[in-house]
Amino acid sequence: MTNDMQQQRTDTTRTTARRTGRVITIAAGAAGALLLWAVNDPWAGVDLAVRQGDATQHVGPVAVVLVALVAGLAAWSLLALLERTVRHPARTFRIIALIVLLVSLAGPLGSGVGTSSRLVLLGMHVTVGAALIIGLPGRRSCR
Repeated sequence: MTNDMQQQRTDTTRTTARRTGRVITIAAGAAGALLLWAVNDPWAGVDLAVRQGDATQHVGPVAVVLVALVAGLAAWSLLALLERTVRHPARTFRIIALIVLLVSLAGPLGSGVGTSSRLVLLGMHVTVGAALIIGLPGRRSCR
């Protein structure tokens, strides 16, 4: 096998491993948020609800997972764009993602119904955000 073929195989293996790690990271963030929902909504009796205008909307498990997955895919897209356009993509991604996480905390604070609901919703935001900020760039990109 030539050196070019070995290098191509190594590059393909790295790309597959990175992609797999990112999928696992997004799934872990969603699973963490779902776990918080499961522990607090049905078991602890915290009614996770948000105000939308004059109406109150119950936050169910499907919404928790879908929002976490959409956030994860958006974060991955941003990271992929940064990896192609900036010199330090991991650092730039983490700065942008942290700002987005901080801004997103206004949602539960402003629309959560009750203190317990707000706290659980904040926990879900932080859980998903931390998983994405720490996990998506991975260790190798941090140099």
